[in-house]
Amino acid sequence: MTGPEPASAPLDTSRPHPARVYDWWLGGKDNYPVDEELARRILAADSTAVRGARANRRFMHRAVRTLAEAGIRQFLDIGTGIPTEPNLHQVAQAVAPESRVVYADNDPIVLRHAEALLHGSAEGATEYVHADVRDPDRILRLAGESLDFDRPVALSLVALTHYLGDAADGDDVHGLLKRYKDVLAPGSHLVLSQVTPDLNPAAVGKAAELFARGGTPFHPRSLTEFARFFDGLELLGPGIIPVTGWRPDPEDVAAQTEGIVPVYAGVARKP
Repeated sequence: MTGPEPASAPLDTSRPHPARVYDWWLGGKDNYPVDEELARRILAADSTAVRGARANRRFMHRAVRTLAEAGIRQFLDIGTGIPTEPNLHQVAQAVAPESRVVYADNDPIVLRHAEALLHGSAEGATEYVHADVRDPDRILRLAGESLDFDRPVALSLVALTHYLGDAADGDDVHGLLKRYKDVLAPGSHLVLSQVTPDLNPAAVGKAAELFARGGTPFHPRSLTEFARFFDGLELLGPGIIPVTGWRPDPEDVAAQTEGIVPVYAGVARKP
């Protein structure tokens, strides 16, 4: 399912990559010195970076479990990142073994680990698309080989939109999300988290500056800007909230005592 052209992309270890920086924050080993250097510099500027990465991961687990328990059986996860167990398909298939999951990412390191992402339940299916979120036609075409877009799908873009700019930056994140949302059937859900300057403006501003110096544009967004991603959808309770507060498990309640994580999260249903 990966396709020949994107899969042939070379592995560039001369500059940091967000997926590998994120992997370092999560305690992974699939990163390079250039990624570790940037991860440490951002952590020095923003002490919430590691907490935020881990909180994002737990939010994904809770959101997927919530949707699987509500009857969603198809999941499209864009910006998958380097596999860290439990992966999305493991969470979904633990609730409903027949769940079908498609991952999409553009990092050659994630491609190397795609095999680890494909060991799902016998009753369900897991697939991997090697493609960039900015190429919705490719992602949707290949994902459509495993997913039925006439039925509800949970679309997950966790900790991804802050790497995408607005139309003035050449990315048009809102146009991209609209393209994905338009394909989804009624009853589908959108799962998002996004770094915000609202809760720790100085530290988040410094982190954005460091990412940009490393060659990765970074776009923290306010509550109003983040809420716009859910236009036309119905937010699930508790609405848009700092990530550790979205339907928290005991681990998240405990994590809240460490301080606020400057990340918003939300899950919404397409009517």
